[in-house]
Amino acid sequence: MGEIDWDDRASLHRKDDGHGIFDSAKGLRRGTLAELVSHVMALNEEDRAQYVIQKAGDHRLELAEIAALAAHDDFPGV
Repeated sequence: MGEIDWDDRASLHRKDDGHGIFDSAKGLRRGTLAELVSHVMALNEEDRAQYVIQKAGDHRLELAEIAALAAHDDFPGV
């Protein structure tokens, strides 16, 4: 995975929000990558699957990638 910028800006989205030109306006929550990974992992398992994290560069992190980040050795936890 390489070095992770935990302070990178990111936003939380519903997995089925439709993307599109207004995608950035559909963000439910904004914060750092570390904050949003912590937020998603604090949800119950059923709810986690309903969200994705979008970070700089239009990279959309699905649940498997979010869980892998939370398990990363240098994850700061929030």
